Amino acid sequence: MDARLLADQIPSLRRYARALTGNAWAADDLVQDTLERACSKWRLWVVGSDLRAWLFTVMHNIFASQLRRTPPPHSVVPLDDAAQEVHGGVDPGRDPGMGLDLQRCLMQLPDEQRAVLLLVTLEDLSYAEVAKVLGIPAGTVMSRLSRARARLQELMDGASAPNRPGLRRLK
Repeated sequence: MDARLLADQIPSLRRYARALTGNAWAADDLVQDTLERACSKWRLWVVGSDLRAWLFTVMHNIFASQLRRTPPPHSVVPLDDAAQEVHGGVDPGRDPGMGLDLQRCLMQLPDEQRAVLLLVTLEDLSYAEVAKVLGIPAGTVMSRLSRARARLQELMDGASAPNRPGLRRLK
């Protein structure tokens, strides 16, 4: 496997891991574990197939295994951690509080709904690709996505301040 092909996927892996875990440190650990597993199991990847989907499958399996071993904490990202990230590459015209609300609401979604929502909206995978990554039928992907969007809308409407509009429907 060409190391450049793997390195090209790191930003997507980090973005998805950060959204899955809600914690920058845990996300970096998850990406590291994913890359280690991919390097040790590279013979399982079929040359010419979608490397990104294969890496997301590896990451999803590692994340699911970690969840089974240790129940996820029922907390959100500490504001100190989130505030440090907000100072990075954020659109200056965007309300930073909205990002914090979105992150908090995303972390309140069930893991299976959050994974589907993130893969479809954040990583722009098709329903078929998400089904393959998660090992579920495409109909289940659509159902989980629909429930995730509806629940996220409810959570965001409840988290919105009176002077801040809620999240518009995710597409």
